[in-house]
Amino acid sequence: MDIHNTAEDIVFNTVETIFAAIQKEGNPEKFCLCDQCRMDTCCYALNRIEPRYMNSNRGMNRMEMEQLKRQQTEADIATLVYKGLRLVNHNQRPTGHDSPTVVNDEMPKPAFDIPTIVGRLFDGITFAPLADVTVSLHCNSVLVAMRNHNWQNPYTLVANAPGAFTFWPAAISADALDIHKSFEFTLKIEAPAYETITHFFKIPVVSRLQMSSSLSGDRSFKLPDLYMFPPGEVPGQRGIDDSKQPDL
Repeated sequence: MDIHNTAEDIVFNTVETIFAAIQKEGNPEKFCLCDQCRMDTCCYALNRIEPRYMNSNRGMNRMEMEQLKRQQTEADIATLVYKGLRLVNHNQRPTGHDSPTVVNDEMPKPAFDIPTIVGRLFDGITFAPLADVTVSLHCNSVLVAMRNHNWQNPYTLVANAPGAFTFWPAAISADALDIHKSFEFTLKIEAPAYETITHFFKIPVVSRLQMSSSLSGDRSFKLPDLYMFPPGEVPGQRGIDDSKQPDL
């Protein structure tokens, strides 16, 4: 299906126009205008406006007829873009483009496309979701490279999304198509007030020619909920084998 969200066009064009205007004016507020801040600003605006989908010339023509409404939408988006730009610059990402886990995985050959790995982490006594905990993903005792620099490994759980952590490993080259292979991963979870825990799991994958180039919530490997305990308390879940999952 070829369905297009025209709101994306408006946001992208507005961001480009505003960023260009700021640069032309000499950037008096000293904003960071890098590609990452540009993308983060787009995401901020898109998450706060109503999508407008179309899949035919009739749909496009109908939207063009709603010119007054479109002008108001563009004005609202411009306001969101300025607000998003300020927030993005105030909350800079902890990683840069020179992260050692950044890889280019655009390979026109068979590869194992590892799905996103999704988990939740709780206090084993209070069952409250945790923040300020560092989770690192390893394979064969080596830190796993991520799909791109937007994905951090190690990852530190943040207060505005407590208890949640995700990883999207880079694709791994394969010798041929339709090879079934099980990858063994290890999570190391550390926090000053808790005992360090280690969690083992496996992900079975089949080599494919085409890899996922965009994130999909329908294609993820969900871990069981994990629990951390203060030193001396009953230990949480450790060494669970999650290998009994269908090939992805």
